[in-house]
Amino acid sequence: LLALASFSRALHALACRSSPHAGFRLASLRSFDKGEMDEDLAELFATAEAAEVQSGKYAQAVELYLSIINSPRESDEVARLKENAIYKLGALYARGRDPDKLRVLLQSIRPFFAAVAKAKTAKIVRSLIDLVAEIPDTLPFQIELCRDSIEWCRAEKRSFLRQRIEARLAALLLAAGEYNKALELLAALLREVKRLDDKPLLVEIQLVEARVHHALRNLPKAKASLTSARTAANSIYCPPTLQAQIDLMAGTLHAEEKDYKTAFSYFYEAFENSEASANSAQAVLCLKYMLLTKIMTDSSDEVNAIITGKAGVRHAGEAMDAMRAVAAAHKKRSLKDFEAASVAFASHLQDDSLVAHHLETLYDILLQSNICRIIEPFSRYPPPFLPPGCGEGPRVVSPASGRGRC
Repeated sequence: LLALASFSRALHALACRSSPHAGFRLASLRSFDKGEMDEDLAELFATAEAAEVQSGKYAQAVELYLSIINSPRESDEVARLKENAIYKLGALYARGRDPDKLRVLLQSIRPFFAAVAKAKTAKIVRSLIDLVAEIPDTLPFQIELCRDSIEWCRAEKRSFLRQRIEARLAALLLAAGEYNKALELLAALLREVKRLDDKPLLVEIQLVEARVHHALRNLPKAKASLTSARTAANSIYCPPTLQAQIDLMAGTLHAEEKDYKTAFSYFYEAFENSEASANSAQAVLCLKYMLLTKIMTDSSDEVNAIITGKAGVRHAGEAMDAMRAVAAAHKKRSLKDFEAASVAFASHLQDDSLVAHHLETLYDILLQSNICRIIEPFSRYPPPFLPPGCGEGPRVVSPASGRGRC
């Protein structure tokens, strides 16, 4: 056997000497076969994309994408096709509102992460979590998914990805109203990230911390966290989306201190950055807060000017209609119109914590203004009784009339 092996090696060496390009031709043949297989996967991907846009071929597109993702082939081109197939399949599941399949997909592709760079892994995982967020009423599911992903990151020692998912989890806990758990998570995460001096992540964490303190009505700590976030943001390039969130939080805190003019300027900066980053939902929110500050400063006449301007027309909708109705009620000093607007546009007025908080103050102002409007024609007015046009009984009117002067 040894002699036969030696003879085979000698024969191979002789063939290479007689034909120097024999080894090159063999390698070329192998790479040609490999390229053919990659082309097959590329054609399969194109077929899946075509099936995705056709009605009634959802299941076929899902099956084709899964066949690409589960392919045992390995090359840079195959890895690129698999990554694109993961994004496409995740988007299909999100459109179908199937968060369970998204979780299964995220768990099933974890062996694939061993073959790609850690930064690309982080991008894929965060993208799939973002897709789950697009499905309505999945907040508890998102929290569970983030915790599962954090456990996997700990097991695989992927600190970069774990820290970013923990920051996302803190924001979800804030949305769920679990403020104490969010603060505990943020405190541990802040200590770790400060040692690493990861400024971009530090800005995100401190911004979430400011929101949590604001939700707890702890304004001094909210301002301290926001100041730290702005200090860290000044030393790095801050993308427009993140800068818009910082300005939005700054405007919110100034509005809480009733400094509405400064709040308006911050909301305007946040609006411009939101438009620069093509974040339409956040732009509408900033525009709504701009209108709120104008109403709170007795500048209701300027509300219509903003709504009918370029920005208002571009983002026209129920949010703008809600603020227009509140401004009209404030201008007319009509408590009845104000309450009607609160009911008609409850999703934009009552469900928004910042707007609802300031509208409570506006309600008291309007109540006093409404009383003044009713009693202005009278020279004398017995405190317990008012004309029927007021729309409020003595129990409601007496404390209000005692606080203000007409």
